[in-house]
Amino acid sequence: MPELPDISAYLTALAPRIVGKRLEHVRIAGITLLRTAQPPVTDAEGRSVRELRRIGKRIAIGLDGDLWLVLHLMIAGRLHWRTPGAKLAGRQSLAAFDFADGSLVLTEAGTKRRASLHVLQGEDALASVDPGGINVFTASLDSFRSALTAENRTLKRALTDPRLLSGIGNAYSDEILHAAQMSPVTLTHKLKAEEWQRLYDATRETLQLWIDLLGDEAQSAFPEKVTAFRKEMAAHGRYGQPCPRCGQPIQRIRYADNETNYCAQCQTGGKVLADRSLSRLLGSDWPRTLDELEALKRR
Repeated sequence: MPELPDISAYLTALAPRIVGKRLEHVRIAGITLLRTAQPPVTDAEGRSVRELRRIGKRIAIGLDGDLWLVLHLMIAGRLHWRTPGAKLAGRQSLAAFDFADGSLVLTEAGTKRRASLHVLQGEDALASVDPGGINVFTASLDSFRSALTAENRTLKRALTDPRLLSGIGNAYSDEILHAAQMSPVTLTHKLKAEEWQRLYDATRETLQLWIDLLGDEAQSAFPEKVTAFRKEMAAHGRYGQPCPRCGQPIQRIRYADNETNYCAQCQTGGKVLADRSLSRLLGSDWPRTLDELEALKRR
């Protein structure tokens, strides 16, 4: 799912292409995409784009008359800048927003249709789709700590809760925790003052690093290959590959459709965290350390 740095990159690429430009036509091909009936989506046609905003992991396009088009790409939704009037070919093409100089096309891979478009009138309606998480770049250390300790959660879950922090998901939470050298399963109520400072700094620095990197790319070309797995990442999507800090293999915890990647040497004191899908099969034989894991692999 595109997260804060990815959404920021989209906004960087969209700004010179559509801000100040007239939205001529909206074409909807995906029957599940549009989630609101009033105002009708046709009300957006003929209005000029006045501003762009990020709301959590959503992209909000502000038009004349305080009308908003809010896109949530979910896991598999992606945006593309195509030639004017580009055809919506294939099942993956869900919508097009036509401007004189080009068409913004929304696609969604796979068969599950989760991406959404809301047409909203006014600031109050816009606020209704905001999950409420704080912006880590404007939040103080105290407000950051208060948000994450509202409940006693694991760091992984707290960082990815959109009601607590704005725009952080599975990928960048892995990168943040690797940078902070902290375990994803540590409970927020157990952190010490020094650890809170380290986590706060790592969160801001990691996100800014990726905002800058992806933003630079978006200034030269529209981001057509937005992915949660990038070769420059330290932990996320790097299971079995060497940690860039210590050289030990990156480990993972798999659950549902997601996985958490971490370095046992750098983040958990050498302890291998139980992978639920495998620990059910191995029971008490699940390896507790990196040495035990390597021995298991050699059997």
